[in-house]
Amino acid sequence: MHREFPLSPDLIYLNHAAVAPWPLRTAQAVSRFAEENIRYGAARYPNWIRQEGVLREQLRELLNAPSTDDIALVKNTSEAISLVAFGLEWRDGDNIVSSNEEFPSNRIPWQALSSRGVAFREANLNAGPTPEDALFELVDARTRLITISSVQYASGLRLDLEKIGRFCRDRGIWFCIDAIQSLGAFRFDVQRYHADFVMADGHKWMLGPEGLAVFYTSPHARNALSLMQYGWHMVENAGDYDSRSWLPARTARRFECGSPNMLGIHALSASLSLILETGIETIETALLERTAYLAEAIANQPLLELLSPENSERRSGIILFRHRSMENQRLYQHLKQNGVICALRGGGIRFSPHFYTSLDLLERAMDIVRCA
Repeated sequence: MHREFPLSPDLIYLNHAAVAPWPLRTAQAVSRFAEENIRYGAARYPNWIRQEGVLREQLRELLNAPSTDDIALVKNTSEAISLVAFGLEWRDGDNIVSSNEEFPSNRIPWQALSSRGVAFREANLNAGPTPEDALFELVDARTRLITISSVQYASGLRLDLEKIGRFCRDRGIWFCIDAIQSLGAFRFDVQRYHADFVMADGHKWMLGPEGLAVFYTSPHARNALSLMQYGWHMVENAGDYDSRSWLPARTARRFECGSPNMLGIHALSASLSLILETGIETIETALLERTAYLAEAIANQPLLELLSPENSERRSGIILFRHRSMENQRLYQHLKQNGVICALRGGGIRFSPHFYTSLDLLERAMDIVRCA
């Protein structure tokens, strides 16, 4: 077992698309931070601010953002999407194009704009020659934004973000990416994708805690968003507490209204140090090897049906399947009772290993499926 993941030997953890276990170094970083608080309180706060800067640089590298000025630290993906949905200026009759497979976080904030006369259009990603073409078919002269998950949370379908980004750029359409199911698992490049907005929680493939997310905005997109939240931390001169006049920060910090989540910052930074030390290319290769193994094992079982893409270029860290003669709930309970931590999603069973998950564990999991 990977030394950073001393998981219980009773478990086969295949649920990174939900909530990931922390690496050992992350637990140690939290322990050190707690001990420092016990002994010194906030006497070493300048060191904490420096660690916040380290995290912003780690996230900038993971996203290939031009600058840490483009990085905001927010509570979660839903908050970041809401900042976009209610920060942009809309006109009655505008529309937003997305898919019918999105997680509620990338659906509900947009649907809430219906009171402003904004329509939310959901493409069937299986209806066109490609999933991207299915999105493009719903675009018209009143389309203001395309919002899509880089990887669909249930099926694991991986989208061609560069193709969508070019389409949006050429037509002056905003491009918003929910990257929660790929950031930390696959190479990501906001510049190559021509992305305006990108958001992702840290608690899945980035192996961090819940309650802290990255929110990327390009400078042009950032300036198009009206602010929804205000406080001492989002102003240009955040340390000047006596001034009666203020301006929003010119950087993405304008979306961080109050005190930073320092505990989460220390934890996520420790987790990302493992991601970056390992190398995102290495992680991507290892992860695709594991999902290819699972896909082949499922395909070789007549009683199992693979629901994730068969095309390896569309595959992600998620494998979805179902049993042809057994109810999903019954199979899920069987897996859980035998220590396989997975999820019921999208009309099937979702397995989501990470780069460190051994092939032996995957073989054991498939043996448990076969014995159901």
